[in-house]
Amino acid sequence: MMGMNNKDATLFLIVIVLTLLAPFILNPFPTDSAMAQFNAGYPDLMQRFVIFGIFAIGFNILFGLTGYLSFGHAAFLGVGSYSAVWIFKLFTYNVIPAIGLAVVLAGLFALLIGYVSLRRSGIYFSILTLAFAQMSFALAYSVLSNPKFNLTNGETGLQVYADDPQMFHGPNLPDLPHLFGLSMRANHQMSVGAWDFNFNVGYYVCAVIMILAFYLAIRIFRSPFGMMLRAVKSNNTRMTYTGLNARPYALAAFVISGMYAGLAGGLMASVDPLAGAERMQWTASGEVVLMTILGGAGTLIGPILGAGFIKYFENIFSKINESVLHSWFSFLPDGLEDVIVAMVYPFVGKGWHLTLGMLFMLVVIFLPGGLVEGGQRVMKLFGKKKSGSGAKEKSTQSTPAE
Repeated sequence: MMGMNNKDATLFLIVIVLTLLAPFILNPFPTDSAMAQFNAGYPDLMQRFVIFGIFAIGFNILFGLTGYLSFGHAAFLGVGSYSAVWIFKLFTYNVIPAIGLAVVLAGLFALLIGYVSLRRSGIYFSILTLAFAQMSFALAYSVLSNPKFNLTNGETGLQVYADDPQMFHGPNLPDLPHLFGLSMRANHQMSVGAWDFNFNVGYYVCAVIMILAFYLAIRIFRSPFGMMLRAVKSNNTRMTYTGLNARPYALAAFVISGMYAGLAGGLMASVDPLAGAERMQWTASGEVVLMTILGGAGTLIGPILGAGFIKYFENIFSKINESVLHSWFSFLPDGLEDVIVAMVYPFVGKGWHLTLGMLFMLVVIFLPGGLVEGGQRVMKLFGKKKSGSGAKEKSTQSTPAE
């Protein structure tokens, strides 16, 4: 199927189904129920799932295949966002040219940074990428916000104003990012019994792009180029002794990874036409590292799972406050209710990082291969049970014949 083996084709179909049916899958609880707090099927969060999924897929091409750990990928995310907003300001609100420019400029920027950084390896490479990212953040936050050539608008962030040129923006087009006239914020709500489901144009545009990005990642992983990247990770020294220069392959992976990050940045600006320097901070680079490791570095679907896991905690658990906890435990006696709420509250709300950190520690200790390894263990467990019951049935049937 489309140049993929059966295993990859099955995985690709699973990703397509889960992505397209996300409005149903992420809304398991009735809208008015107490458990509706854990529903994640609203447009803003679903968009974050797929956008950061793209970001993590691209980072995994570099880190998962070559072993080069970059702490500066947020710089390309920011470049993509700024590029898209400038298209909105100068030319049109159509997201296609904005996303295209975001990918191209992020790729060129990655080529520049990668050419310098890949002269070193290991921790020195990581520190170099971190330094470049922090310099990019400083440029966006202060230097490039100079009133004479204001490219980033500093801490306020770059946004579209009514007096911007927008040379190709017609009167019949929406004053928001759109796809050939179809607003990215257009939303259709469907009610089925006690459930409400949202179908958002912005989400499905991002979802289709993520599916295409995932397909491209599969082809890269299974291609001869992908095998060369694995050789770089496995034994770079031996590869050099055979007469092969590993640096062009690593640089190509770095540029491709940067273009994925720029694509994610362009999509972020497309669903919310604003670009700020905070997207280029080192914390954003650290976040994509966590996503990839948590999901399973070097696996195909792992980065998507890791991105969804972290963004779910960030958006769902951070909204649980004391009043929500009191409503959950209101059936308990007053004194016991207060004690339970006092014990649980440090792990939710503003303390969601604590819960995420504990889960991350557990995954790293017990599941070094990330969430993907956990899923594989569960499948093997059920497979053993099934094969064990089949063997038992076979032995009982053969006994009379013997």
